[in-house]
Amino acid sequence: MTLKEVAVGEKVVIKKLHGQGAVRRRIMDMGITKGTAVTVRKVAPLGDPIELTVRGYELSIRKKDAEMIEVEV
Repeated sequence: MTLKEVAVGEKVVIKKLHGQGAVRRRIMDMGITKGTAVTVRKVAPLGDPIELTVRGYELSIRKKDAEMIEVEV
């Protein structure tokens, strides 16, 4: 399951990051690393962006980036 598929209000744990180079680095710099708990707070009407709670702060990411983040419930 990817982060893009997670329903609003659901809490998941980051399992694996796909992608390479600068994109992967940017995702990791935002605090999204393996083992981190993430809660999906809101999804925009067209599904992009997705607002998350990560490590106690709010973060919005693009749907395209969320597809690269594998999670487990």
